[in-house]
Amino acid sequence: MTSERTTLYRDKINGKIMGVCAGIADYTGVNAAWVRLGFVAALLTGILGPIIIPGYFLTGFLLNKKPQHLYVDREEQKYWQRVRQSPTRTSREIRSQFRDIDRRLADVETFYVTSNPRLSAEIERLR
Repeated sequence: MTSERTTLYRDKINGKIMGVCAGIADYTGVNAAWVRLGFVAALLTGILGPIIIPGYFLTGFLLNKKPQHLYVDREEQKYWQRVRQSPTRTSREIRSQFRDIDRRLADVETFYVTSNPRLSAEIERLR
């Protein structure tokens, strides 16, 4: 099952014609201008011209429009782009962040326990 956040959509809001290049840019995290420039370069080489134009319109008709509710903010959009690019790296980063949070919580706990002898004695009594 594919999440709606990891699906390729056409982006009509940021798109010029059908939103295909903007959708590819959103999916990959590349600037839309570079995707459009690559499309034009492939079109102008002449070799891929007969394939590029019908492929563009076919893709435009087959892809769904990007839902309005998909991303709350820019930070969430960047996160899901990283997930699509490298899920393993993203999960490794998240695990690292949780380890850091756990370490900081342990530091806070140590601070309160060692600086509060009454609390420390109560914890020892409970053991």
